[in-house]
Amino acid sequence: MVPRHKHGAVERNRLKRRLREILRTELLPRLDRVEPPVDVLVRARREAYEASYGGLRDELIEWSERQWSRGSSWH
Repeated sequence: MVPRHKHGAVERNRLKRRLREILRTELLPRLDRVEPPVDVLVRARREAYEASYGGLRDELIEWSERQWSRGSSWH
């Protein structure tokens, strides 16, 4: 989910494409190993428009590791 945050369609679509690619290549393979199965909704914050692809990727991976490592419970 990518809110407008006063950005144009081109910027929103670029951010959506970046997030989709990160989810497809990084998070979905990790979700396949999570028990019980979960659904994840990603909502971009205002700062995401300024973040690089690598920054977005690193933050999402870090978040997913906090959620599913060492038997942590869902937050």
